[in-house]
Amino acid sequence: MTHFADIADHLEGQAIELPSWAFGNSGTRFKVFGTPGTPRSVEEKIADAATVHRFTGLAPTVALHIPWDRVDDYAALRRYAEDHGVALGTINSNTFQDDDYKFGGLTHTDPRIRQKAIDHHVECIDVMDQTGSRDLKIWLADGSNYPGQADLRGRQDRLAESLATIYDRIGEEQRLVLEYKFFEPAFYHTDVPDWGTSYAQVSALGERAVVCLDTGHHAPGTNIEFIVMQLLRLGKLGSFDFNSRFYGDDDLIVGSADPFQLFRILFEVIRGGGYGPANPDGHSDVAFMLDQCHNVEDKIPGQIRSVLNVQEMTARALLVDRDALDAAQTAGDVLGAHEIFMDAFSTDVRPDLAAWREERGLPGNPMRAYAESGYQAAIEAARAGGSQLSWT
Repeated sequence: MTHFADIADHLEGQAIELPSWAFGNSGTRFKVFGTPGTPRSVEEKIADAATVHRFTGLAPTVALHIPWDRVDDYAALRRYAEDHGVALGTINSNTFQDDDYKFGGLTHTDPRIRQKAIDHHVECIDVMDQTGSRDLKIWLADGSNYPGQADLRGRQDRLAESLATIYDRIGEEQRLVLEYKFFEPAFYHTDVPDWGTSYAQVSALGERAVVCLDTGHHAPGTNIEFIVMQLLRLGKLGSFDFNSRFYGDDDLIVGSADPFQLFRILFEVIRGGGYGPANPDGHSDVAFMLDQCHNVEDKIPGQIRSVLNVQEMTARALLVDRDALDAAQTAGDVLGAHEIFMDAFSTDVRPDLAAWREERGLPGNPMRAYAESGYQAAIEAARAGGSQLSWT
């Protein structure tokens, strides 16, 4: 039986990147809801993200989205983040909010529009050079809505050519991360609908091209932990976008829909060598990131709850007695192996995690500490009447 004391050191250094857009106004397909205290600038989004890190110690970096977070001086923005105790992380591109991209960006039949989309990614790489970011994450809305509308193979060929051009521009210490999504906004076919397509495309590029797995971007019933295992086995799992699939899309608090699924995913990450602090195999870390929108709840508490959910399920996954599990699996002991797995999942690690945080000068209960801090009331007063920053 593995105990919390046995895995406590493995929790050191866990990092869960926050998305800047999680702090902006967002909504359903029908309405964007305004929330008091919502940031009016990228600097205020970074300040809110830094607040999550201050209360949890789990979120040392903030992902940016271009053009939503475009500024004139990225070096100054980098210094601003560092002054607040965080760093700038993944740079996310956007080729889905421009009229030219109605029928695709990197896959478009028009060379001018493809070049425009490529140039946008070059701009994102320029931003990375100034912010010190490692990863360029690409999610494409490209696809079609009717059979016969598009040449499916031709679009894959154009995508491969466009990605190769972008990949040639990234630096030696940078990565291209290709995200997949099985539907929306193109519903007949999506150009990068699954992990296999993403894997095929990035494998053709080189070692510094990897797959991003968004936990909400799968059909209901998909065995996501199997995909995690396979991508780790192939050396191509670069990052996660954590969330829960309550909407037809994703974007709600990770672990809220199915905490057991999150546990199973994190077990495979640890078993496959993708979790650095607990990594027995010497493999590279997999980047953990949230991709969520908080539509009816306050933004900062929503992010605090999210990173705590990931930390809790990581701790439970670390508690799995791997030696005993391996022995039971080898012996064909079906129920014995399942019991070992479920014992770890059923362990309440919250008191141990609270004590672990307090030993490190963090609040034992970050949610309560934030509620009592007065920060929410302060930003609501300071930001009243401003033009609040949104993804729309």
